[in-house]
Amino acid sequence: MSADAVVRTARSRRARLAAGDVVAWICGGIIALAVLVAILGPLLAPHDPNAADLNDQFVGPVAGHPLGFDAQGRDLLSRLLAGARTSMLGPTAVVVLAMAAGVLAAVTAAWRGGWVDAALGTVMDVLFSFPGILLAILASAVFGPSLWAAVIALSIAYTPYVARVLRSAAVRERAQEYIAAAEVQGASAVAICARHLVPNVAPLIVAQATLLFGYAMVDLAAISFLGLGVQPPQADWGVMVSTGKAGVLQGYPAESLAAGLCIVVVVVAVNLLGERLGERRR
Repeated sequence: MSADAVVRTARSRRARLAAGDVVAWICGGIIALAVLVAILGPLLAPHDPNAADLNDQFVGPVAGHPLGFDAQGRDLLSRLLAGARTSMLGPTAVVVLAMAAGVLAAVTAAWRGGWVDAALGTVMDVLFSFPGILLAILASAVFGPSLWAAVIALSIAYTPYVARVLRSAAVRERAQEYIAAAEVQGASAVAICARHLVPNVAPLIVAQATLLFGYAMVDLAAISFLGLGVQPPQADWGVMVSTGKAGVLQGYPAESLAAGLCIVVVVVAVNLLGERLGERRR
């Protein structure tokens, strides 16, 4: 390859990295804003999100109510702000639970190998056969419709996806010489995994967590849409998409569109950030 080709290739790579950094910063800003609204949403809401007045049913934007009202005469902006909390809290809980279980299973399988690896692989294969939505329906049938029943069900369903990806990386790290050197020095398996193995696969863990968050948000919104997650009148973006169906049929799609747009923007931002983190790792 000529020197000019090498220079062009290097410049092209730098340009792609710079463009990726811009996207990452934009997505990070969107996510930070969503987290801030989730924390402060009920305080930022200009009106009571559950205060209904049928005289304001499907009234469009007016002074003090920039998004108008829903079918019950409730302020849409207030419900969006208040609903951000459960809409962000649920996926976060799914990510924490699924990542904790997945990392533990992956590291254990990679470290122990043999029958332990085979047994955990069989368990993961069984869990793979149960779609998250199906597990959520079963959990709702047993424990009743609620956010936390859906969270636990999705956490169980997502664990094998995390474990499969991280196991491969953990097996590669397990074979590295620094692991053998630490064992020779008498370090325990727990100490080696906590201090060396897991930190070295941390970029992959972070990338998986960001991607998993987007999937969890979509699935939880779908579960709430089906009436198996967050229950009305509590504000939640998935619930708002569901309750806004009546307005769509009558020519007032603002509620479903606003809530759906919030979900799409956050999911896209999280997924793009996850992809960018994965590219950096490579």
